[in-house]
Amino acid sequence: MTTSQSPATEQPKTASDTGARPYATVNPYTGKTEKEFPFLDSGEIDGVVEKAHAAFLEWRRRPVEERAAIVGRAAELMTERRDQYAALITREMGKRVQESAGEVMLAASILEYYAQNGPRFLAPRTIEVMQGEAVVENEPIGVILAIEPWNYPFYQVVRVAGPNLVLGNAILLKHAELNPQCALALEQLFLDAGVPEGVYTNLFVSIPDVGKVIEHRHVQGVTLTGSERAGASVAEIAGRNLKKSVLELGGSDPFIVLDTEDLGRTVKAATMGRMQNSGQACIAAKRIIVTEDIYDDVVAGLQQAFSTFTPGDPADPSTTLAPLSSERAAQDLHAQIQDAVDKGATVLAGGGRPEHQGAFVEATLLADVTPDMRAYREELFGPAAVVYKVRDEDEAVEVANNSDFGLGAAVFSSDLDRARGVADRLEAGMVWINQPTGSSPELPFGGVKRSGYGRELSELGMFEFANRRLLRTVPAKKASRPQAG
Repeated sequence: MTTSQSPATEQPKTASDTGARPYATVNPYTGKTEKEFPFLDSGEIDGVVEKAHAAFLEWRRRPVEERAAIVGRAAELMTERRDQYAALITREMGKRVQESAGEVMLAASILEYYAQNGPRFLAPRTIEVMQGEAVVENEPIGVILAIEPWNYPFYQVVRVAGPNLVLGNAILLKHAELNPQCALALEQLFLDAGVPEGVYTNLFVSIPDVGKVIEHRHVQGVTLTGSERAGASVAEIAGRNLKKSVLELGGSDPFIVLDTEDLGRTVKAATMGRMQNSGQACIAAKRIIVTEDIYDDVVAGLQQAFSTFTPGDPADPSTTLAPLSSERAAQDLHAQIQDAVDKGATVLAGGGRPEHQGAFVEATLLADVTPDMRAYREELFGPAAVVYKVRDEDEAVEVANNSDFGLGAAVFSSDLDRARGVADRLEAGMVWINQPTGSSPELPFGGVKRSGYGRELSELGMFEFANRRLLRTVPAKKASRPQAG
């Protein structure tokens, strides 16, 4: 998400930024409001949380294998409903339908991953001790609030739901106001799979009521994907109430090109890394950093590639550029681009808004961006990238690390030792070599600096909301026999 230094430009990646917007399906291609949903009454929150806690007490006692089997069934149902869910994602946030289908399948693979591996991850672990025995047991802690974004409305949710349901926690979902029908579909999915009522609950709560949920004595943790401002607010409430929190707050990922033996492949990777989901991804390649000896060739390739994106109906498989999630998002991104242009940035491609219905911004490539421009410090959450020319790998690292964010990064080079040397110097939670930053169930996901803290996915994601309880056993000493007399 965009930096909290400029609140007016933040994209509505979660509901927890500013203001109280109603839950509604507003098609970003047509601009029409298709369906609205009321907020949960504040007075009902305590009852919902109490029900979730009661359900947790029963759920945690079920064998982990049984919980895992239910999550596995959810994966099967999600796969069966792929087309239905993909159409829903496209309608609510504007993603190209083939990308929506890909998101659904990725989400299903995450559920399957935890169904298959969760029981093994949670097995007690023995610690060698001098006397007796010591075991670390992995236990659930209770009700977890998940505050999730609109840009990947299924994938983001299951990153939390999959491991925590297998672990034995209960989930309260506070989804983005842009995705009410996706939120309801996920709640129904888990019910259909066999998750008991109350163990996974959708909450259409207003922003002022989010704090009330976190503060409830039966809520033991909160995880949020969203803006810096939302993360700071949630972390403050959680910290004040001594609740565990995990935050994924976006990024401005560098894509470093040191050298290339295959220019076409490198340009394609940079383009894909930037333009997936119309650029609305935290781990998108937002800053393309290229050494000066190949800079002109890479830029020429990027200009040609960016010029091929044309707006269209995201439900049409032939469309190459989908709208942004909302008209507000499109206006905010264009304002960031225009600020750079007004202050002297060079537009290498795009730069404007096409004359087409929908919340579109042209695929944009900027150069000569300087620190006084918003595009230098803020996250560009849409189809816009900045390209930088650097002398060598030292300057590439300097430019890459000169950011408040530290989520992901990519390094491209035919010399793997050189690439790894640069990767070791990058301030990021994830670094990919010769591949755009991505996501897979077995790979930990998370960042450093203002990109947040904690990890999701992989075995690491299993333990963020686990009580890693120590059980220490020492043999009892034999009672001494009383002496006669």
